[in-house]
Amino acid sequence: MEGLRPIRVSKEDSEDGQPLSPMARMFHQPHSNVYIIIILGFKTSINPLAFKATLRHSLLKHPRFSSLQVVDEENGGEMRWVRTEVNLDNHVRVPKLDPCMESPDKFVEDYASNLSTTTISKSMPLWDVHLLNVQTSEAQSTCIIRVHHSLGDGISLMSLLLSCTRKASDAEALPSIPTIKRGNPSNNSGGFWQFLLKLWCLALLYWNTIVDIVMSLGTIFFLEDTKTPLKATLPLGTPRKRFVHKTISLDDVKLVKNAMGTTINDVMVAITQAGLSSYLNRKFGDNKKDNQGAEGNASNNLPNNIRLRGALFVNLRSSAGIQAFDDMTRRDSKGRWGNHIGFVLFPFTMAIRDDLLDHVREAKITGDRKKATFEAKFNYCMARFFPKWFTKLMSSFASRTTLCFSNIPGPAEEISYFGHPVSFIALGVYGQPYALVIHVVSYEKKMKIILSADENVISDPHQLCDDLQNSLELMKNAVIARKRADPQLYKHH
Repeated sequence: MEGLRPIRVSKEDSEDGQPLSPMARMFHQPHSNVYIIIILGFKTSINPLAFKATLRHSLLKHPRFSSLQVVDEENGGEMRWVRTEVNLDNHVRVPKLDPCMESPDKFVEDYASNLSTTTISKSMPLWDVHLLNVQTSEAQSTCIIRVHHSLGDGISLMSLLLSCTRKASDAEALPSIPTIKRGNPSNNSGGFWQFLLKLWCLALLYWNTIVDIVMSLGTIFFLEDTKTPLKATLPLGTPRKRFVHKTISLDDVKLVKNAMGTTINDVMVAITQAGLSSYLNRKFGDNKKDNQGAEGNASNNLPNNIRLRGALFVNLRSSAGIQAFDDMTRRDSKGRWGNHIGFVLFPFTMAIRDDLLDHVREAKITGDRKKATFEAKFNYCMARFFPKWFTKLMSSFASRTTLCFSNIPGPAEEISYFGHPVSFIALGVYGQPYALVIHVVSYEKKMKIILSADENVISDPHQLCDDLQNSLELMKNAVIARKRADPQLYKHH
């Protein structure tokens, strides 16, 4: 089916179809044909026939999952959504598996990785489901859902997922929607000094935006990251990706967050920064051994002034966090379904710190700085109104930066999908030219760190995952040690 040409219709056939949004069209451009991989681990085995029947009451609730993306030849080749009858046999894959296989964890990982070498035929809606009835270390069975990014972003898909599930503790109750509070400036006039403060904040916002846009343009044309073992090399392509993930404790993340007076996202960025530093320090140390025939400095092998930056994705909806599915599908919703994401160019400091909590402090400073800019909205507008031009620029941008980072909140309690209790939720992407994409997804009292890694560049992604996990453990231990030494130190948090 991969060789089939997309269905083409005349204007009369698609008269009632809505055109794809500019952001959705962008995800069909060269080097930007992006798919989202959602991996669900279940605590029970899957009944394929029953599971297939549930899809009509879950994924197919949204018209995008029962619509073709067709080309309107009489309107300049514009792509439109056109409803179609869905044959679930074309979308659900149930491979026959050996229940006694030697390494089920590696099999599931390889299966997901193999999907990254394929695409879905445009002759059907751009999604499919793979049911793997094999017990792994984390689940009794695994469901892999593959969705083309043009159907929606991670926030949209998480909203749809939650609408299809129920609380594990109450089969009739929908999961609680995780909320994120965005700080709002006070509406009180507060007099002359507050007016000056607001004026200063506004001036700072526009100044930061100008600086960030100049830096982005400089990156597109000439400003390149330091060559490291994490950076893709030219010519860029969309090679096979390996999806690996590691579970960490959300309570441990909150412990560091509360002690340092930051956000969860700040802590996750700090963990990433510290883990990448540790990984690169080992890699550069290995290079020293190879080149010099002797062991390098065990404490710090990092070159000075490494420039390592990533595209950190931002949800641009006026309502932060996950929204109820019914709310997202309303026309007047503040958190509409679709691809409402932008990104900021985020600098990660590569350094070996005596105090690992310095990474948290640095992440907070940079994070606060990136909140006071319109950079993400500017990039979104560029992608929306100039998708082809922007995609070409993004290809240059990707060749000069190192990674992508995204943080998506998940359900706060254990959920069940039509009688299948969920043990974990992982999310990755492929089709973009980056060698490394890091996703963070929360679920219950756990946090998943998921790497989408180019195997040609990063041959040991499991080691990188371990470094990220170890960074959190060291940060947690540092907080606990300081609290014991001075109980009053973090009392105000």
